Parts: sequence; structure tokens; C-alpha cells
Amino acid sequence: MKKIAVLQDLSGLGRCSLTAAIPVISVMGVQACPLPTAILSNQTGYPSFYCEDYTNKIQYFIREWKKLQMEPDGIYTGFLAGERQAEEILKFVHAFRNKETKVIVDPVMGDGGKKYDFFTEHLLEQMKMLVSEADMITPNITEALILCGDDLEASYHKLEMLDTKPEAYQRAVEEVGNSLKNRFGLEAVVITGNHYQNGTENMVGNLIIQGQKKDWVESSKVGGSYSGTGDLFASVLSAGLVKGESLRICAEKAVRMLRAAIGDAVKSGSDRNDGVEFEKYLSYLWD
Repeated sequence: MKKIAVLQDLSGLGRCSLTAAIPVISVMGVQACPLPTAILSNQTGYPSFYCEDYTNKIQYFIREWKKLQMEPDGIYTGFLAGERQAEEILKFVHAFRNKETKVIVDPVMGDGGKKYDFFTEHLLEQMKMLVSEADMITPNITEALILCGDDLEASYHKLEMLDTKPEAYQRAVEEVGNSLKNRFGLEAVVITGNHYQNGTENMVGNLIIQGQKKDWVESSKVGGSYSGTGDLFASVLSAGLVKGESLRICAEKAVRMLRAAIGDAVKSGSDRNDGVEFEKYLSYLWD
């Protein structure tokens, strides 16, 4: 069985990061090997939380997994708790990557045209180094623009002006994706969670660029934003990349699962911080 080393935080409440990645990767027939980068009582969207940073523990995982001759088929990183953690994760990638290893980076830095509070220029430089090691990245459009070095506010505003013209919006996002792919020498770029209108219908579109091929996997927008949905989507694609499956087909499975789970969350009126009840739809990911 193939293995993916998953370097993300573990939150006791709020379906995201490791609690999202482990079941998704496992049900797709890949062993998820977690390396917790931080332990949280609950994810950070709640009014308060306790967090223990595990940056200093990463070196011990590297040492012990090397003793066991661990050879992951994939390395998948998500939220990073700071600049030092990015440096330690780079050490992990250098220690375990070989010619066959697929490195997947979800470069968590911002959303909705805004950088997150923890963002720093040094973190960006470290993230760029990590992205340079990647085979596939899964940014949202905000993170894609940050990585391109564009003026975030101006570039995001231009895209917002196109959100009622889906074809023009998609072409603009494709330009950003191609720029990232060429700049960092990536096998695949997936720009997730793009919001635009098609007539009177609100849409969510995910751009997949792999090799010379571009695909859009779309769905009508249901409800608002829920914790962990991006982690779930990226986890499906990570398992698919490691298995050599079509990223488009994997994205279609992920969208089907998320649409059903988000629909349930909307009906029940659940707190967005709790995430979505994806567990009962994991069968949508089976071959």
C-alpha cells in the first residue's frame, strides 16, 4: 500500500487538517502517516483555543522514520504555524524525497483577497522554497496571487470585476495558474474555490492544470464557507496524485462529496467552525 506523510496540525474539534486528511486518504486506499505540526484543543476559527506547537518535534520524526527506512510515496503539507516550522518541513522534504515521491503543498496564506494575520514576508519566502520542491500545489486564488508576487488588492479586485463573466474570469485564473506552473516547474496546479456567476447561478469552480491540459470542475454554490472543506478537497487530490489517477476524476469525486456534506450543514444550520459531516459521504471516493 502506498503511503503519504501528512504534515499538518491536529485539532480536537472542527473537522480540518489531520482529522480531515486521514479518513479521506485512507478510504482512497493510501496509508496516511500523520506528523502533527501542532496540537490544538479546537481549530482556530472558534472564539478561543489552546495550541501546542510541535515544530521542535519534527526532528524526532525525521530521526525515527529514517531508522525505520520510511519511504513515503507522497509528502503532503498544509497549514504552517510559522517561519521556523516551514524551515523544519523543508528539512523533512529533503530527508525523505526521492525520484518517485510526490510532494503536495497547500500554501495556506490567505483567502478572500486578504492575507491571514500570521502572514510575514519571511514566511512567504519559505513557502516559495517549499512550493519549488512540490509536484502539485492547491492554493486558492488569493494564495496563487501572493505566490505570483502580484499586487494582491489590485489583482483580486480585477478578478472580482469579472465574476459575472465566467469565461473571462476563468481565462484570468488560468493565466495565474500557468504563471505558477512555469515559475516553479510544477507538474500540476489546482486553484481551488473560485467563485463566479453563470447567469443567475452562483458557481464554485476548481481549475486543474496538469501538463498541457486545463480542466474546470464546477458546481453550483451551496451555503457559505465551512471549516476544512479545502483540506478535504486537497486530500482527495493528494491521494489521487500518488496513485496516478486522473486529477479531474478525483476533483469530481471530491466536489460530489463536499456538495452533499455542505448541503446537510446548510439544512441543519450547523456552526461553520464545526466543519461538514463528510464521513457519511466517504463512499463517494471509492473506486
